[in-house]
Amino acid sequence: MEFPSRVLCSLFLLSCLTCAESQISTAACATADRTALLGFKAWISKDTTGVMATWVGDDCCGGGWEGVECRDEGGRVNKLILQRPESSAGEDAYMKGKGSVLFMKGRLSSSLGDLQFLETLVISGMKQLGGPIPASLANLTRLVHLVLDDNGLKGEIPWSLGRLKNLETFSVGQNHLRGQIPLFLGSLPHLKHLNLAGNLLTGEIPKALSNLKGLQHLDLSSNSLSGQITEFLGEFHDLAYLMLSKNRFSGPIPSALCNLSQLSELSLDQNQLTGEIPQQIGNLRSISVLRLSSNKLIGQIPESLSQLHNLWNLNLSRNQLTNPLPDEALFDQGLASILSIDLSYSGLSFGSIPSWIRTRQLYDVHLAGCNLQGALPNFTQPGSLRSIDLSSNYFKTGIQFFLQGMISLETVKISNNLLHSDISSIRLPDQILFVDLHSNHLSGSLSGILSNDKGKLLEVFDLSQNQISGSIPEFSDGHNLRVFKLARNMISGQIPSSISNLDKLQKLDISRNKISGTIPTSLGEMVGLQWIDLSVNEISGKIPSSLLEIKGLRYANFRANKLCGEIPQGRPFNVFPAAAYAHNLCLCGKPLPPCREE
Repeated sequence: MEFPSRVLCSLFLLSCLTCAESQISTAACATADRTALLGFKAWISKDTTGVMATWVGDDCCGGGWEGVECRDEGGRVNKLILQRPESSAGEDAYMKGKGSVLFMKGRLSSSLGDLQFLETLVISGMKQLGGPIPASLANLTRLVHLVLDDNGLKGEIPWSLGRLKNLETFSVGQNHLRGQIPLFLGSLPHLKHLNLAGNLLTGEIPKALSNLKGLQHLDLSSNSLSGQITEFLGEFHDLAYLMLSKNRFSGPIPSALCNLSQLSELSLDQNQLTGEIPQQIGNLRSISVLRLSSNKLIGQIPESLSQLHNLWNLNLSRNQLTNPLPDEALFDQGLASILSIDLSYSGLSFGSIPSWIRTRQLYDVHLAGCNLQGALPNFTQPGSLRSIDLSSNYFKTGIQFFLQGMISLETVKISNNLLHSDISSIRLPDQILFVDLHSNHLSGSLSGILSNDKGKLLEVFDLSQNQISGSIPEFSDGHNLRVFKLARNMISGQIPSSISNLDKLQKLDISRNKISGTIPTSLGEMVGLQWIDLSVNEISGKIPSSLLEIKGLRYANFRANKLCGEIPQGRPFNVFPAAAYAHNLCLCGKPLPPCREE
């Protein structure tokens, strides 16, 4: 149940913008402002949001120009808010993985700098709005909120923006901006919200930022920043959100950060931090989200962590922590709000799941690689669990009944264990979306676990490297499978022609089994496939030319079967490497030698 930083940013900005008093003007639009807005419109070469189509007529203040607000006096524009509209469910499904269908394409016009009465400028989520940030924005000396998130802006942040002394919000996250963090940001005395996340910024956090004593929200995540995390951040006593994730910060976690009594989120994950977790971590009494994962932290978990009574999301995974664990009684009584916990691959060795995890009402439990053994645990409140990851442990038994009562479960990962069971005895929850049980000792037939309506919501199903036998079952319409992996089992029989009913499938791996028969021509109807591996089986006949209909295929492997005849001569099949077709009976045609004329 993790909320991305951009969501928190949006909530913060929404509260700022809606709390500010403003009235839409009934006065005619000032000529200078109308000209400036039309200058912006002229630089938009394509607009699928429909916003620019509303910018017609002489009066930009009458309410008809979407995103434009004016003050009563003189018809001067004081707010310009252009945010990408929410896509419909159908558009979201269609554009998944392709970017948004709603965008503006073009560049920011320097004419925006002529809107001299502007107090709020928000242009966000337009994706294809590129080019640099205009230096002319420095003329907007009344500006309080500047938000240019989630566009395609490039270049460096103009130093001239240091003239905007009234700024409270400076947010340019999720662009392609380069260079170092500008020193001028430290000279903006009223700045409360600073977001530079998701860019290509380098260098260290400049000391100039130490002047920002009123800062409440700092997000520098997802850049290439380096050096140590500066001690002066511990002096920002109003700071509620500190996000420095996905950078190259090194050195220890400054103990000064533990002075931030108002801090609600501390995200330092995916850096190169070393040393121990500060013992003073328990002083962060307001903290609700603590992410320190994917670093090089050592030592033990501080006992003071149990004092964080507002903490609901704890992630210490992928570090080099050591036992012994803190007194279990402390955690039984503390962490009253905990809902999501991730200690996977943290270096800790549990043996069995601690009672303070097993008996809580939790949403997410991720304990992969924690040396857990024996039977799968009995969670006393399974109905709340949404995501479980117990991969890379030593569990042997208990899978038959483990998922019972997990009425909210969407994701389960118990791969790379020692589980023995007939999979026909496993009952998947109705709403399950993601199942990964690869690399165990599971046996039996697939028919019981997939041949019913309960499996139709599944999006990912991985039973690779087990001892599954029988054949691939028939499929009816209505399945949501996107990833289907059965490699390295003992599956026999033919590929059913009804597999084409998996019309959302993107990845199919049934390699290294005992599958025979021919490749069904209906496979060509699965036009969403991007990855297919049928290698090391006993499949005969030709590779059907119908597969040429799969235009987006990026990987295919037919190696080590009994295939014969000409490889479909069209992209991508005739440009895949020859190794993808090796060790068959008599395949020919590009990329292999040409077929012989009869």
